[in-house]
Order: sequence, then structure tokens, then C-alpha cells
Amino acid sequence: MSKKLLLKNDHIPNIHQLAVYRAHGGYAVLENTLKNSNPDHVLEEVKKSGLRGRGGAGFPTGLKWSFLARPEGVSRYLVCNADESEPGTFKDRYLMERIPHLLIEGMILSSFALGAKTSYIYIRGEYFYVARILEAAIAEAYAAGLLGKNILGSGFDHDCYVQVGAGAYICGEETALLESLEGKRGNPRIKPPFPAVAGLYGCPTVVNNVETIAAVVLILELGGDEYAKIGIGKSTGTKLISASGHINNPGVYEIELGVPVEEFIYSEQYCGGIRGGRKLKAVVAGGSSVPILPAELILKTANGEPRLMSYESLGDGGFATGTMLGSGGFIVMDEDTSIVKNLYTFARFYHHESCGQCSPCREGTGWMEKILHKILEGHGTMQDIDLLWDIQSKIEGKTICPLGEAAAWPVAAAIRHFRSEFESYVQNPENIKDIKHYYRLQN
Repeated sequence: MSKKLLLKNDHIPNIHQLAVYRAHGGYAVLENTLKNSNPDHVLEEVKKSGLRGRGGAGFPTGLKWSFLARPEGVSRYLVCNADESEPGTFKDRYLMERIPHLLIEGMILSSFALGAKTSYIYIRGEYFYVARILEAAIAEAYAAGLLGKNILGSGFDHDCYVQVGAGAYICGEETALLESLEGKRGNPRIKPPFPAVAGLYGCPTVVNNVETIAAVVLILELGGDEYAKIGIGKSTGTKLISASGHINNPGVYEIELGVPVEEFIYSEQYCGGIRGGRKLKAVVAGGSSVPILPAELILKTANGEPRLMSYESLGDGGFATGTMLGSGGFIVMDEDTSIVKNLYTFARFYHHESCGQCSPCREGTGWMEKILHKILEGHGTMQDIDLLWDIQSKIEGKTICPLGEAAAWPVAAAIRHFRSEFESYVQNPENIKDIKHYYRLQN
């Protein structure tokens, strides 16, 4: 059986309410920490846990916290990145909707460790109803003395606010998020300086994902060393996975990192196999921005070892044979899936969501969408496939933020592993079925 930490109480009715959350141990970790611990101890426990950022990059959380500048007399901030914009990813929404106080407790504990008296939860505009749930939970916490002045008599003051964005994918990038939070257009900043030195309002700031901050509660409850025993290697702890696509049991699952990919797809405990008894064709393992892998590579590494749900195993072999765990947006595709149509949908999304600040991304994403549409309309040439490859290579690594890579990697991986499918569209345009109807549905 999988080990549940974050979702151990998600089945309890009304767990989103403070009274129910506290009746099941909620805020006990906060009370114990404020009474018996200090910020350095919390930071050390997070470091020992090996927790890696759950938003996509997988950077060690404790190390990120340790970079925070601490000049005298200057405010510090914690910002929660709840702008869950990655196509195929919806686990943060579930966590905030079901157990909002777990995130709030994590915000207070993390802020205590960082010396931040103010924190913000920046949530995407489409999650407006979830923002209302969070605001209600925050109001409950204030009324109970869990937020505000002198929390639980500890002398620690902290205020937490919810800020709703306007639904821009680019604001999932931490510096664009900070720009938006300051009331400006959500354009990524040139780095350095990094947010740890000059973030929100020019002050030292840590930006962490919803799941990352919520996990801090469990780390302090178990202890950093015990948390590190869960998982495999440097992929410690549990991870929330958003499973969707052609599977029998779509939903949000909490896995112990290191579960075999094949078990995750076919076990009744998780995805329950491919819908309709069809064969597995491909998987996008970490949200739309990570490279797609065909069935033979998502189930086994290049060396024939079982592929595991971990940062290291999914990345084994680089992008030639591997992918990324990313945000955990696990999209399964059956044998009837058109990789080219799927890629076109992704390309349209990234073209639409590019902020336009960098020429390679602004122009390149548009060209990739146009070329893919041309191929799907039956007017493509073999040179178009090569042109797609050339354009993505001129975007990757040449933009201020990672949206360029997010747009380029799916194109590169689709051509790398499924070039014959692109060639088939070019060579047999008469077999293209009703693409104009498909295009209308996408608009």
C-alpha cells in the first residue's frame, strides 16, 4: 500500500474546517514548534528531509531557504506559488480545496523558519472558488489566534494573504509571479539578482509551491531523518501526481517516490490500466512541458531497468531516452492517440501564453503552431519537420525564463520518438481525418 502523508485525512468530511482539522491533529506541529523549537532547527529539519520543490524544478528546498539574505532591518517574505498553470496538473488545486489548513499551517511554519512576518498565496485566476476556500480558512485561523500578533503566545507575528492572479501561465515562473503580485505586468525578471536577495518589493523572498510548503508540516511531525527514509535515493518523501488521459482511474494520487511507472499505470490502486483495454502508446510524465516518451521508454530505462516514479529514474539518459518528473502532471495516451494533434494543442497553448518579452519565444512559438497546423491540414512537407526541429533548437536556452524550454521540449521529443508519424501525415494527406473540425473545437 502507498504511504499517505499529505492526503492521509482528505477522506474526512469537512476537513477544510478549522474545528475538524484541529480534531485530527491539525496545528499541533505548529504549536509544538513555536513552543519548543527555533527557526534554525526548522531549517535544519527541512534540509535533512531532502525535500525537493514539488512545483517542477525539483530544487532542494532546504538549500533554497538557506540562500535567503537576512540583512538587518529589511523585511523578508514567503510567497506560495499556487498559480498551477501547467496543462495536465491539478494536484495543488485538490490540496487547497480539500485541506486548506494544511497549506496555511505550512505557510506559518515556513515563515517562522525564514523570519518572514508576511506571506502571500498567489493563486491562479481560474481557481477563484478555491481562493474563497483559502480566505475562509485564513479567517478561521486569525479568529483562533493562529495568525496575527503573538501566535499561540509565542511572540511570533505573522500575516498571510491570498492574491488572485489573472490566469496567465507565465506567472507560474517565480519572478513573473512577483511582478504580478506587485501590480505590474507578469513578465519574468532577468536574474541575478535572484528573489532570495531581491524579490518581492526588492526584499529577500522565498517562493515555494503549494505541495512543497504543505510537506513542511509532515517533515516537522515525522522529523527530517524519518521523512528522508521514505522514497528512494535523493527522491525522498511522497509526491502528489495528477493522473489523466486514457486511464480507467484519473485523479490525484499520493505516491511514495520510487514506485515503478508500470505499477502506477496498471495497478488498481492508481491509474487502473488503459481505458478500453487498449495498448499504451506514450506518456507525458510531468506536465505538458516535459518530453513525451513512448511506451517502451516510459516503462523501462535505456538499460532495461524498470522506470521509477522518481526525479533520477525518469531523467535517466537525458532527453534522448528520459524525461522529467516535473510538476507530476501524468498524461497517459493510448494507441489511438495522434501525437501530432496532441503536440499541436500544446504548441497553441505555449504560443498563446508567451509573454512576448523574448524574440525566440515570441516568434518561435508562433511558427511552431503554424507549421503543425499546416501539417495537420495536409499541406506539410518533409522540410517542415526539419524546420520544426530547427526552430525548437533556436528557442531552447535562449530565453529569460523556462517557457522557451517548455515550448521547445515537447516538439523535440515528439519528433525524436515519433518522427514516422509526422512523415505519415506529410506522405498520406488523404488519411487526415476532419482536421478542420478538430481545429474549430480548439478555438
